[in-house]
Amino acid sequence: LPPLRYPAICAFKGGLESEGQQYIIHGGKTPNNELSDKMYVMSVVGKNNKKVTFRCTEKDLVGDVPVARYGHSIDMVYSRGKSMGVIFGGRSYVPSVQRTTEKWNTVADCLPHVFLVDFEFGCSTSYILPELQDGLAFHVSIARNDTVYILGGHSLANNIRPANLYKITVDLPLGSPAVNCTVLPGGISVSSAILTQTSNDEFVIVGGYHLENQKRMVCNIISFEDSKIEIRDMETPD
Repeated sequence: LPPLRYPAICAFKGGLESEGQQYIIHGGKTPNNELSDKMYVMSVVGKNNKKVTFRCTEKDLVGDVPVARYGHSIDMVYSRGKSMGVIFGGRSYVPSVQRTTEKWNTVADCLPHVFLVDFEFGCSTSYILPELQDGLAFHVSIARNDTVYILGGHSLANNIRPANLYKITVDLPLGSPAVNCTVLPGGISVSSAILTQTSNDEFVIVGGYHLENQKRMVCNIISFEDSKIEIRDMETPD
């Protein structure tokens, strides 16, 4: 099993029906305040007399391997019968050549690169998109078919939570993948929020931070209709 950590976890359906549901565990801080770039795939292999058996394997990556990080997101996209993992954002320790004894655990925003990970072959490729200027940490991400929506997040460099909304589309033809980003209007300023799916086309955002010392007391509904996304306030529970 992977060591204890604050993880980023993604659930997705495997290519074969027998594979069932799998979980990707990547990054996060361990109890020793260390960061790991290792990736694990966990799946259910058997259920017997109410006992569930899991299998967890470490996945080696080649190519542009994402640096160890936390506060990032992992999502699965599906295009033309194929699937890819999408990793974006987060924070990491500053490079070892810049670390000193007094500031050994200093963290910085990750570069705003988008990583496509092929879990079947263990290949990882990074993409630089001009629309993404910051490696936002603790953002909200939603994956739908071939698209990942990135909402909010916190930029450590300038200590802001921009009201950004990005639409990252991934096309998986027989050749090289194509990754495109579009900046959409109507974003909200939020970080460290909880996202819950309430129906096939509707999500709810709860909690998080609006400012460094100001928690968000507003809930939002995110709804999809065709390829359009709408974010609106909802009545907040007591």
